[in-house]
Amino acid sequence: MRELPRQLTVGELAELFGGRTRFVELLAAVEDPLERARDLLGDLRPEEQAEALNAHPPIGASGLRGRSRAEQGGEDDPGVLRRLAELNRAYEERFGFRFLVFVDRRPRSAIVPVLEERLGRTREEELVTALDELVAIAHDRWRTSAR
Repeated sequence: MRELPRQLTVGELAELFGGRTRFVELLAAVEDPLERARDLLGDLRPEEQAEALNAHPPIGASGLRGRSRAEQGGEDDPGVLRRLAELNRAYEERFGFRFLVFVDRRPRSAIVPVLEERLGRTREEELVTALDELVAIAHDRWRTSAR
């Protein structure tokens, strides 16, 4: 297993966390950024937390590139994609931020029941889960990236 880094650049962190956000800029200024990510996320204002989550593309979106495309797989069942689009819209309307889940190379069809279940949670519960998923995705990207 690849060791966690003591320092990463804004660019490297943006790759791991889905894009350049205020959160990524703060992480680049600290030692052990992947170890400190959860704590720093908890210190952010709600709009900065939402910005960090919204840097990731929606599950099932078309035109995915790079890591997101590889992680989400290539399942193109129109019914699954349509259902994911509906659920993503409902989720963002309900919670005010993007649905995030550590896909772990599961097919998109396996994500549908996860998204359905999480729509029944409170905003506070879901925010904690989504932020945790954000960090889990970044950790996995670090471990699986080639260097």
